[in-house]
Amino acid sequence: MKQKTNAQVVIAGGGPTGLMLAAELRLGGVEVVVLERYARRTGESRAYGIQARTAEVLDQRGILDRFAGKVHGNGDFVHFSGIFMPIGDYPTRHPYVMGIPQSEIEPVLQEWAIELGATIRRSAEVIGLERTEDGVSVQVNGPDGDEWLHADYVVGCDGGRSIIRKLAGIGFPGTDATLAAIQGIVKLDNPPAGRIWGPQGRTDAGNFIVAPFPDGQHMVMVTEYDKVVDRDVEVTIEDLRAVCVRVAGHDFGMHSAAWVSRYADAARQAETYRDGRVLLAGDAAHIHYPAGGQGLNLGIQDAVNLGWKLAAVIRREASDELLDTYHTERFPYAERVLQATRAQTVLGRPGSHSEALRDVFAQLTKVDEVNRYFVGMFTQLDIQYAVGEGSPLLGRRIPDLDLKTDSGDTRVFRLLETARPLLLDFTSGGAAIPAGWSDRVEHVLVSAADTVWNLPGAGKIPAPVGVLVRPDGYVAWVATDSSDLDSLRAALTTWFGPAS
Repeated sequence: MKQKTNAQVVIAGGGPTGLMLAAELRLGGVEVVVLERYARRTGESRAYGIQARTAEVLDQRGILDRFAGKVHGNGDFVHFSGIFMPIGDYPTRHPYVMGIPQSEIEPVLQEWAIELGATIRRSAEVIGLERTEDGVSVQVNGPDGDEWLHADYVVGCDGGRSIIRKLAGIGFPGTDATLAAIQGIVKLDNPPAGRIWGPQGRTDAGNFIVAPFPDGQHMVMVTEYDKVVDRDVEVTIEDLRAVCVRVAGHDFGMHSAAWVSRYADAARQAETYRDGRVLLAGDAAHIHYPAGGQGLNLGIQDAVNLGWKLAAVIRREASDELLDTYHTERFPYAERVLQATRAQTVLGRPGSHSEALRDVFAQLTKVDEVNRYFVGMFTQLDIQYAVGEGSPLLGRRIPDLDLKTDSGDTRVFRLLETARPLLLDFTSGGAAIPAGWSDRVEHVLVSAADTVWNLPGAGKIPAPVGVLVRPDGYVAWVATDSSDLDSLRAALTTWFGPAS
């Protein structure tokens, strides 16, 4: 066995969550090693689609344009078990779902993480974990045998069967599968015209989705209810063809599978996202039925919430109690998704009773307030963390306002690219950063034409005179007059540590 080596953070798992977290940590100046057990990317795309808030997060870091040539199309709706709700008038620069598969997302995030200085090690599988007084050690099996890697913190981003979660002894309670589904990317000699999705894909035997890809392939997803299959059982194109015939009535001339995979509706969530120096993110922290394309988006936003906090703790600017807010902030929103996907599996069942329930639900979604609630939930634009009381802006994501500064015109998200705390001062210096934090927080004098801000989930509010924005884009302090500096000091201490 090789000698033990060191890193500040070890991330197990090189999928979208792990790669996003690696990049966020590098923006915070932290040394990070990503361990990925596969020698190369599998090319599978179990996740598909970037929701509006995730698009905003990528925009905040200045990398959204990198995905432009990889998008298969944008959708102007979200859906709840195939019941569609428009999002075009929602207050965001990105009122759409980007149609892009996981296989196209991962290379972009990996390239960015490497540019920032992250180390990506493939064919590196974690097989052991030991806690020490000053960190965590993981045993890694690689091409040259076993070795130990010691880190200040270890983050499991290694999927629903996370070895990190299991080795750390973190419980994963939830509900078992009630259905069986198969997904594949295949070629079809007799494809349907356009896309089959929602009501047209419902039959007495289950439901199915057929979606064309730009390269001539199709994504096919088929679900059968009250039939549970062990996910470890090998799945082939013959299995996908057979279930497609049972549910859809024919196989559309299916052949030449790029890949085929099983999935189900088991819904589980880690009891805690943090156990000392071991943390979990993405599917390692929560799994659910892939209705509405929520999983990948939850994971990326887990990473953005955790990254700046972990970096601040490692830089010793904040106490490790800051890491507890990662669990308290992210757990409820994953829990909400688990409940929503459970509900969608019920609505998706074949039969007259389910159809009656769908009809009632569809009518409810025509009520504007109901529609906006579900759009806010699925886009994740309505998130409000419990950061304090007062303005409805507290804890919500900052709108991407057009701004004027001494350096010229810009917008809020351009000022967040470095992942540093940001004080937007609309008072010509009246909300200046108190002594002791000026080296940690960017203070920018700005003006904006918007006198009213439109917030998803809260509506329209008067523009404040000062806003403290966390690196993840969420508001930690709001001032309605320029004299409120005591509360600013309190917010700075809470989120970015005591004055130096």
